Amino acid sequence: MDILHLIDRLEELFNESRALPFTHNVIVDEDHMLDIIDQMRIAIPEEVKKAQQLLNQSERILAQAEEKANRTTVLAEEKANELTSQDSVIQEAQRRADNILDQARADAEATRIEADNYVIEVLSNVEDELSRLLNQVHNGIRAVQKVN
Repeated sequence: MDILHLIDRLEELFNESRALPFTHNVIVDEDHMLDIIDQMRIAIPEEVKKAQQLLNQSERILAQAEEKANRTTVLAEEKANELTSQDSVIQEAQRRADNILDQARADAEATRIEADNYVIEVLSNVEDELSRLLNQVHNGIRAVQKVN
């Protein structure tokens, strides 16, 4: 079950609770509240699993970027070797090969940087969401504890 839905249910339970006259306290259905809290304990690990899946996905993207960079480097080296084998164009071939290698390295670095930025962005979003959810859970617990 979605953690946000459970938080909404907890808030609903709080809002539907009877207020005690002349206080800021309310009477909450204990069984219903504990049931929602148990469901939250089950749902939070699911949110963590989702975060782990995002981390794995970003690691896979980074691995693909590195593989692409390696393939590009190998192709550039092969091309450089092919070009340098011709006696009449050795200097031009070397220059072009160096340019290809430099470009391949720059492309690989740019891809790595993009992958790192993507990972940082996704994990930051997950961290923010988990922090927000944790604050809501703490607030719910504090609200219920005030009743007692």
